[in-house]
Amino acid sequence: MTPATILLAAVEPAHQAAQLDIQSLISDLAFILILGAVTTVFFKWIKQPVVLGYIVAGFLASPNFVYLPSVTTESNIDFWAQIGIVVLLFSLGLEFSFKKLLNAGGSAVVTALIIVIGMMCAGFSIGHLLGFSNINSLFLGGMLSMSSTTIIIKAFNDLNLSHKKFASLVFAVLIVEDLFAVLMMVILSSIAINDSVEGVDLLKSVSKLGFFLIMWFAVGVFLLPSMLNGTRRFLNSETLLIVSMGLCLGMAVFSVYCGFSLALGAFVMGSILAGTSFAERIEHVTQPVKDLFGSVFFISVGMMVNPEIIVHYWTPILILSAVVIVGMILFGTFGMLVTGQPLKVAMESGFSLTQIGEFAFIIATLGMQLGVLDSTIYPIVVAVSVLTTFTTPYFIRMADPAYNFVARHLPGKLHFLIERYSKNASTESETGILWRSLLKRYLWRILLYSSVLIAISMISRQWLLPLTTSFSPSWGKLLCAFITLAAMAPFLLAMSYPASKKTERQRLISANAHFDVPLIVMTIFRLLLALVFITYTLTAIYSWSVGITFGVAIFILIVFVFSKRVRRRMSSIETKFLNNLNERELRRSGRNNNLVSNLHLAFMNVGYACPFVGERLMDSGLRSRYGVSIASIQRGTHLLPVPSGDTRVFPGDVIGVIGTDEDIQALLPVVEAQADDSAPDNLRASDLKLKSVQLSDTSPLVGVSVADSQLSGRYSALLVSVMRDDKYFTPDADTVFRPHDVLWMVCNPTIIPSLK
Repeated sequence: MTPATILLAAVEPAHQAAQLDIQSLISDLAFILILGAVTTVFFKWIKQPVVLGYIVAGFLASPNFVYLPSVTTESNIDFWAQIGIVVLLFSLGLEFSFKKLLNAGGSAVVTALIIVIGMMCAGFSIGHLLGFSNINSLFLGGMLSMSSTTIIIKAFNDLNLSHKKFASLVFAVLIVEDLFAVLMMVILSSIAINDSVEGVDLLKSVSKLGFFLIMWFAVGVFLLPSMLNGTRRFLNSETLLIVSMGLCLGMAVFSVYCGFSLALGAFVMGSILAGTSFAERIEHVTQPVKDLFGSVFFISVGMMVNPEIIVHYWTPILILSAVVIVGMILFGTFGMLVTGQPLKVAMESGFSLTQIGEFAFIIATLGMQLGVLDSTIYPIVVAVSVLTTFTTPYFIRMADPAYNFVARHLPGKLHFLIERYSKNASTESETGILWRSLLKRYLWRILLYSSVLIAISMISRQWLLPLTTSFSPSWGKLLCAFITLAAMAPFLLAMSYPASKKTERQRLISANAHFDVPLIVMTIFRLLLALVFITYTLTAIYSWSVGITFGVAIFILIVFVFSKRVRRRMSSIETKFLNNLNERELRRSGRNNNLVSNLHLAFMNVGYACPFVGERLMDSGLRSRYGVSIASIQRGTHLLPVPSGDTRVFPGDVIGVIGTDEDIQALLPVVEAQADDSAPDNLRASDLKLKSVQLSDTSPLVGVSVADSQLSGRYSALLVSVMRDDKYFTPDADTVFRPHDVLWMVCNPTIIPSLK
């Protein structure tokens, strides 16, 4: 046997095994997608959320349902499901930018904290009542405190609620809960291993998470919008899909490298891209990818349903499901009320959080790996998750009826107190608004520049110092210190300067003489922090004595010698950063796109409820009523420069508008108006039928003309023909209906009894 034959004989089995694995991967995917297609069409037909159809499809595809073939390898489905989670979290980030997260941050953090603490205590107590040990009860509380981000996103999309005010608040709470889940896993791991909470590990985890979030945010916001705008003319739909998914998966992999989850990295990248002017296009081109892999994730959840376990442990499952539903409603509503939200918004938020999801499985897996979690708890939690997933859409729909019931039976004084508290929380004095804005600017500048300085220090210690000392041990340290401090100098100086403008400080001091004290304290803190970074860097390279001695001297040198030039440079960097952060909003308002005098060029997306949709520009009244001119219309990939007066405007168009700041701000809500989805959609196109009705002597239409009957406006019916004396004719507006006339109409059949 020749060496080539031996090599082929060795390679062939491996090639066949790989081929079989690929075949099983594709066959499993095909099987679950076919089942998913059948079940979702059925659930659409019975007017139920399709997420329930996905779960049913997963159960039908699992080995627990013996009447159909099951998937060959469950790990194949887990593989596709992990991609689904990544894409779903990326899509969530696209809809929820960092700017929105910062705006809703306080409310979200407080609400999430109340929910997590409340559900942890409830889960721990119920665990003891069910006979679980302390550690099992603690893990159970952690699992019950995490709502499912992906399930709620899908339910909101299916129910057309993503645009509601409470939906954005719920999204913020879910993201904060995911951040809390990372900390919870550290705490639970420490308790399981050491029977105590290791404060050092917890502090490291919090610091590491905060550091990398800020670094991703800073670098991404500074670089990505500029990169995308620079390549705008090359970014068609295909290229934009490749670029956006590449960025999503790249950040997800980098997140794992840094010790976090794939989902967290995907969400961060989505949030960064959400602030760019490409957000709508990216959301559009990635929608099919999200729908495909998201469906696989929900099917994988359905595959965990095991009827035998549900039957055997039905009592704990029902008890824990009730605890999740009732607890989430109570703690979620209470958390929103505490942060000043109206009662209706608070209850809508609480009713949306009534399930546990993917983080419950992650925490359960952690407990199993540590050997501290009872093996029976995992399937119970899975059953609770599936059961509460089934009930989630129904509880979301129940929020408004429940609010109406509570509003009718709530004592008048208590209702008055809640409304007054909500109103007071939403209103603030001018001085308070100014002080809060200044404090927010101060904090984000401290966090941002501190993170950059820490990153420079870490790079210096881990890579630069070993490199320079390898050439010369003595001069290498000096060279490393010089390069490091030179790189840190602009950020140290930017941190040292005040975050407020001179006029703002004067307004605060004039409003209250005591405001100068916190301003002085803030200045001293910034200077000390900058000095600490210099001292620590020199100490890490040399020693404490060198760090303290030369640190003060170098700090004074940086502040007083390089101040003006570096300050101008850092001011331009900050301006670019803020413009990139708000690029999407600035493009809508045109504030950074000055033409001449006070005129701006803004780009607006035409909504479905825009009053001049379908009209010609000459008939829209844009110039006469709003004082603006239309410079361009972007329709898909087709650009209409300087459109004529005969050009019509359609939903989805992006119109370039030239006008003053006041004109553009007044026009924005008019152009981007969306249809009111809050009204119940009781009539569908499939409900309209061609029906006949014979008028009796007592019919309300007898003796009434077609024009006066108002069939179109009053009954939403279109009169097609009339049969009188066995003859058909087309009526006109003056035709008067007679007894025994047979009317043929396109209408909803439910109105026929009222016309007879």
